[in-house]
Amino acid sequence: MHIDASGLGYRALNEEIHKALSAGRRDITLEHVLGQRYICAGIKEAIRMRIEGIPGNDLGAFMDGPRIEVMGNGQDAIANTMNGGRIAIHGHAGDVLAYGMRGGELFIRGSVGYRVGIHMKAFRDSVPVLVIGGSARDFLGEYMAGGIIIVLALDSNGIPPAGFCVGSGAHGGVIYIRGSLREEQLGKEIRRVKVTGEDRALLTEQITSFCRTLGIKGADAILRSRFNKYVPLSHRPYGKLYAY
Repeated sequence: MHIDASGLGYRALNEEIHKALSAGRRDITLEHVLGQRYICAGIKEAIRMRIEGIPGNDLGAFMDGPRIEVMGNGQDAIANTMNGGRIAIHGHAGDVLAYGMRGGELFIRGSVGYRVGIHMKAFRDSVPVLVIGGSARDFLGEYMAGGIIIVLALDSNGIPPAGFCVGSGAHGGVIYIRGSLREEQLGKEIRRVKVTGEDRALLTEQITSFCRTLGIKGADAILRSRFNKYVPLSHRPYGKLYAY
């Protein structure tokens, strides 16, 4: 089913989406999207959605199940507190992506902005995965409590894989960087550790899925690259400040 978003505000567009779901539609294409917010927010059904254009903030917020493919760029707060499903962005995306993300996958073909992956968390078998094809700006993985972030730094043209304060305040989860970061780029709460065979298996699974989903060739060449792994120093980095 196709929905033309031309001239529709975000409320009207989301009403059209919910009408389609109520009618039993499970494969939806949105055309001419231009900044409409909250697309697929809170939807808990296994639907497929293709978005042609640029969706607005909070794409997929609180969702649990949909598979969304964006044939362009995304804006801010994508996958905000997302529980499950997959969002794949074929272009770049903005700030505060994957805030509090609790499950599912967020794949970004290009680069991302600031404070991406804040407060990501995991519970038992629910482990969120964020894969960034390009680079990230400052505060990647800030206050991260769980989950997986992978930065591939493809087509970087000399741009560092991430900015400053990587993992600042982190107390869970793991960050993998293709390439290296300088010591001054790291938050005081994380450290670099050895990449194990188990890590390599995880990277193979996620990067293969990322490349297949976004139509990227050369997954094997990417996997032959050097990756660095960063984990928190403590599960209670600020325990002496906020607790007795």
